[in-house]
Amino acid sequence: MDLRAETREFLTTRRGRITPQRANLAAYGGNRRVPGLRREEVAMLAGVSVDYYTRMERGNLSGVSEEVLESVAEALQLDEAERGHLFDLARAANASGAARSRARRAPTPVLRPAVQRIVDSLDAPAFVRNGRLDVLGANLLGRALYAPLYDSPTHAPGQPVNTARFQFFDPEGARAFWGQKADRMAHDAVAILRAEAGRNPYDRRLTELVGELSTRSEDFRRLWASHDVRYHRSGTKVFHHPAVGMLELDYEALVLPADPGLQLNVYTAVAGSSSADGLALLASWAATTLADGRAASAAGATSETS
Repeated sequence: MDLRAETREFLTTRRGRITPQRANLAAYGGNRRVPGLRREEVAMLAGVSVDYYTRMERGNLSGVSEEVLESVAEALQLDEAERGHLFDLARAANASGAARSRARRAPTPVLRPAVQRIVDSLDAPAFVRNGRLDVLGANLLGRALYAPLYDSPTHAPGQPVNTARFQFFDPEGARAFWGQKADRMAHDAVAILRAEAGRNPYDRRLTELVGELSTRSEDFRRLWASHDVRYHRSGTKVFHHPAVGMLELDYEALVLPADPGLQLNVYTAVAGSSSADGLALLASWAATTLADGRAASAAGATSETS
């Protein structure tokens, strides 16, 4: 990722969305040449010189203090994810050459067997993903819930399911699965990838994924250009599952401290709700469909090696 370009576009797009009225500034003159604040207005709100802020917006965050970053974040009314992204960009810009080399050589996080056992022990749909939106492991209910992704032509055998690939390379499947929320899910997927790019700008596999998505999907290019970022921590999702119908599930995303970059996502339904009944039906479907398929695959593998 080009850190200077990323910083420039991020700050420019954030500035462009803040009107003088929203910033409680008097809008002098009836013909403003920019849709949002001027650079000098952001500089004034942040308490820095126009030249200093201009240098930042041109992509140079070298030597910028946390106090100035906080002031700029407040002036631009950044939310938590946006503020975190700005600090990630500054951290990368100020990293030493040795630190950048270590980041480039860092091994890709993998799912440890102990974590998979924890996932398997949960009586709810659960899976572990990385910042690139690769699903590295799931329990039987999680696999059942995400069956449309596993069955999609975007999923290559032996490779992890990737929710962004499903979203943009199988748009009909994504719209059938997410329903009216498909556009929102697409936006969130891109915003999560953008935030990850700020945290790990030297992740070669992330760069390759973004390049492929940009080349093959006009919708992805449009959303990527917005420079929106998002944290994926908790909320509610609606699924239109081909086997059990509509499921409205709450999710919690739990980071794994021993495995930086990985998080455990768990879905639950309100007790007594139709979605709780749907999850019970999904568990039955998984036990009779997916579990039998796993057993057959295992038996086939055993016979081949005997």
